[in-house]
Amino acid sequence: MSMTTQNDVARARREGELFGIPLGDLGWFQSLLMGLATGMAAFFLSTFLAIFALLVYIMVAGKPAGSVDFALAYRSVGLPVGAVVMALALGFLGVQWAKRMARRAAEKGRSA
Repeated sequence: MSMTTQNDVARARREGELFGIPLGDLGWFQSLLMGLATGMAAFFLSTFLAIFALLVYIMVAGKPAGSVDFALAYRSVGLPVGAVVMALALGFLGVQWAKRMARRAAEKGRSA
């Protein structure tokens, strides 16, 4: 399904989008799960890239593999990146959820 009319585009902007996916029907639990999953994905991806960067460093510098502490990939790169992305995702999704709840409350108030 594509958004063919201006109303669909305006609705999607009003309700929020994440990578082109309308977030209009997400509840608080789904928002929580998506925020946590995004943070975990960022943690694993950044840790993976940091480990490969350390491997390239070892090969280029000609150092023995035991001389580099690979825990740096987790502590110094993966954890901070994962925490920041998780906080941003939870903040964004939480704001979108709060906007939806406020809009629904306003709509109920008008219809009553």
